[in-house]
Formats: sequence, structure tokens, C-alpha cells
Amino acid sequence: MKGNGRWKTGLIRWAVLVILALAFSLLISMLLIRRAGALGEVVVRLVPLPEDATLLNRVPVDRLAAYRIALERELQILEKKRSLFLPKLPYLIVNTTHNTFRLMKQDQLLREGVCSTGSYTILTRGTDKKWVFETPRGMMKVRSKQVNPVWVKPDWAFIEEGLPVPSPRHPSRYEYGTLGDYKLELKDGYLIHGTLYKRFLGMAVTHGCIRLGDEDLKEVYMTLKQGSCVFIY
Repeated sequence: MKGNGRWKTGLIRWAVLVILALAFSLLISMLLIRRAGALGEVVVRLVPLPEDATLLNRVPVDRLAAYRIALERELQILEKKRSLFLPKLPYLIVNTTHNTFRLMKQDQLLREGVCSTGSYTILTRGTDKKWVFETPRGMMKVRSKQVNPVWVKPDWAFIEEGLPVPSPRHPSRYEYGTLGDYKLELKDGYLIHGTLYKRFLGMAVTHGCIRLGDEDLKEVYMTLKQGSCVFIY
């Protein structure tokens, strides 16, 4: 009998605790509803939409449509302001991490594809000469354009091949066909040009220049003007 009494007492205590918990939950819910002013706003507070959770936490459900319209108008205004900063001329964007490019005209994508950029390898000669083959990042501009360019080999090209460095105007300095059909000069000897090693496109293998495939190079050459921006990152 004592065992049955203890079991009944424990059951009663458990039931009382459940009732108290339910009553507490109901009280909290009523306080939230009273504070928010409407059940819909409580739902928004507890389950915010992903667009802007911070602001939507304070927007009642019946005003969400108007709030969305206001956001769209603000976005249009920001887009117009952003367009003022876009280059007037066509421009090129180069991603040196993924070795890709995008040819743009305002917001319009004209062409995209793979390219090759600097390998970041280091070449030294003795203790006084050092070259780091990297593609500089930042904004550059097209300084000049040329069809059927000739590559004037710099000193490092001979050192890299283990050859003696010739005089500045020696015939061995001039190499035809290496740069492809077109070149666009940027600054400090950096170029956009073609390549004989198309299998390496999409890889970081150059001495700092930007290499493109034949068709991509032609499109970039025909589209970009002298003074066009080249954004490299």
C-alpha cells in the first residue's frame, strides 16, 4: 500500500509540473502578443525572412509588401549611382586566382573565358639581379595596341634559357610569332597577348603578362580601346 501511495504522489507532482509549465508558456505567449500588438508581428519577430532579418523583425506582416516595394526602389537608386562609376569605354576584368577574364561594356558581359597570368616564380642572377614573375594587381589602362607584334626579349629571357645576354639591339632579341596576332600594352612592359602554349591557358605560367587564346584575344583587341581600363585582382 505504501508503494502505491508513493507512486500516486509522484504522478500528482509530475502532473502539477506539466500544468505549471504549460501555464508559464501561455503567459509568455500572451505577453509577446500584447507587446507586438498583433499575432502576425510575433510570427515575423520569431521567424524573420532572409532578405533583411534585422529590419523585418520590426515590420508587421500586413506591411511586408510595401516594405519590399520600398526596398526595390532604393535598390534602383543605388544601381543608378553605381552605374556612374562604371567606365564609359569597354573594360576587362582579370581574375589571377582562377585565371579567368570577363570582357565588359557597362553592365553587359561581352565575353568570358580562361587566361594565363603570372607564375610567381623567382629568377635570380648572382646577387644583384632578381625577377619575380607576377601579374600586378589593380587598375591599368590600355596604352597602345598592335597587330602582328614582335617580342623584344628582355635580359631575363636569355638568363632563363642559360644563354649569354646579348646587346640591346642584337637580332636575337627580336622574336616573331610568340605574342600571337595582337598585343595590348598596359604599363611597365606588361602586355595582353596570345600564346603558342594554348594547353596552359587557365594556369599561372606567365612571366607577368596576360595570355589569351586566339579567338578571345581577337575579341578583346577589337573591343578595347586605347584608354580602356583593365582591372586585375
